[in-house]
Amino acid sequence: MNVTIRGRTRHFRTVAFDSGKNHVLLIEQRLLPHEFKIVPTRDFRETARAIKDMVVRGAGAIGATAAYGLAQGARAFRGNDLKRFRRHVETVYQTLKSARPTAVDPVNAMNQARVSMSAGETVAEQQALALAAAEEFANHDVQHCEAIGQHGAKLIRPGMKVLTHCNAGWLAFVDVGSATAPMYAAQAMGRKFHVYCDETRPRSQGATLTAWELAQQEISHQVIADNAAGHLMQRGEIDLVIVGSDRTLGRTGEVANKIGTYTKAVLAKRHGIPFYVAIPLSTIDWKLKSGFDIPIEQREESEVLGAWGITRRGQREYVRVANVGSGAYNAGFDVTPAELITGIITPAGIFKPPELWAKRNRLGQSEV
Repeated sequence: MNVTIRGRTRHFRTVAFDSGKNHVLLIEQRLLPHEFKIVPTRDFRETARAIKDMVVRGAGAIGATAAYGLAQGARAFRGNDLKRFRRHVETVYQTLKSARPTAVDPVNAMNQARVSMSAGETVAEQQALALAAAEEFANHDVQHCEAIGQHGAKLIRPGMKVLTHCNAGWLAFVDVGSATAPMYAAQAMGRKFHVYCDETRPRSQGATLTAWELAQQEISHQVIADNAAGHLMQRGEIDLVIVGSDRTLGRTGEVANKIGTYTKAVLAKRHGIPFYVAIPLSTIDWKLKSGFDIPIEQREESEVLGAWGITRRGQREYVRVANVGSGAYNAGFDVTPAELITGIITPAGIFKPPELWAKRNRLGQSEV
């Protein structure tokens, strides 16, 4: 993605790696849209905290971060004892896995890396293979998002008004994005359209991140309150909904995504509006058999009870909004049933949710 800061435009990836310092390099997403900053994480525990605290967030981005974090932890090991090294890698793996339990990309990315590492006969070989696997995952994430864009662009016709929820843009992946990929591809084809960005409370990723991305890309857009979508749908002001996913079940087609996605799917069904989910292959969970089995992350009450913003002096500050003494319920995700989803946009094409299992060989899963 190209980012223009103070008149200078450069290309950035959301996640990168400094092999000389053994640091993972991340865009500090909590500062956006007010400040663009790259921050290093210096060891695997710091990398896990960055995932948990949402310095980096989004399915593909935390998948790549976890893969780099696994390599980072592996490369920090000193010695030649393979048994001790494997125990160390398991600790690294479990630490990173537990950072965001709902998303499946980190687990898939690290599992792929560990399979690659197993081909090494020495600690040094396995360390090198871990980093190579992380780089491969990051590069594949970009390629998958580009392919999603090519397949999904045909859904966006000139003059359309498109709704998206949360942020499934390039900030949520290594580059390009999933839900935004068809938009960027359609823009490159010269099509004009308008995007409504749900603010996406409680962390407001739509208002802060998706809107910032679209502004950088010069795509027509407006931020709307989460509860305004039904009003716009009722009046024919939304033609298409595209969202991302943190875990999509290959067996059932159910989709876990940012809280509020299910609500938008119900509204879209009520008003006859196509509802699409865009995902790379790493977001598919081929093992779970029911959406009720997906672990739903419960986040801190403070996210619901207040909000972060920038003061007139340019300082980032948290402000309590809710009644003092009141508590809050803060589930980070919900699950959308397959029957509410028009199609799932993948790097291999667009499929009806029940087709994922039937097409699993085409989607890169030969055995389950």
